[in-house]
Amino acid sequence: MGKIKLAAFDVDGVMTDGSITYDENGVEYKTFNAKDGHGLASLNKEGIITVIITGRNNGTVERRAKDVKITEVHQGVKNKIEVLQDILKRRNITLEETAYMGDDIPDICILEKVKLAGCPADAVDEVKKIAGFISQKEGGRGAVREFCDYILKNYK
Repeated sequence: MGKIKLAAFDVDGVMTDGSITYDENGVEYKTFNAKDGHGLASLNKEGIITVIITGRNNGTVERRAKDVKITEVHQGVKNKIEVLQDILKRRNITLEETAYMGDDIPDICILEKVKLAGCPADAVDEVKKIAGFISQKEGGRGAVREFCDYILKNYK
């Protein structure tokens, strides 16, 4: 099937359930799944580069990325494919060696081009139509872990 060297992920709706919670001071909070974190750590352990590419900016994402040793974090991204192509160029990796998990319209530009396109069970229909891997789990509920396990089983 060919080896995956880099796995990239959206955050909202993929690593989280898509909920956005604010406290009384306007600070945004997100909830992450521990099993997903183990899956990401497993990719890192096998030498697969892990990347976050997300349209929003949030300090909680930086903290989570640090906790699970994500290689690169890109937040506030308007053009996701442009950012991914820059990462791949710097690392001498091709789209044919790349996996991406997304859940919504802004992710399609990447999902259409990578070797392995994945999505959570609750992704929008437009994403499900092009995904080669559809998790049985919803975003923030183990979908990332299933995708990581699938990569390790089939693309290592």
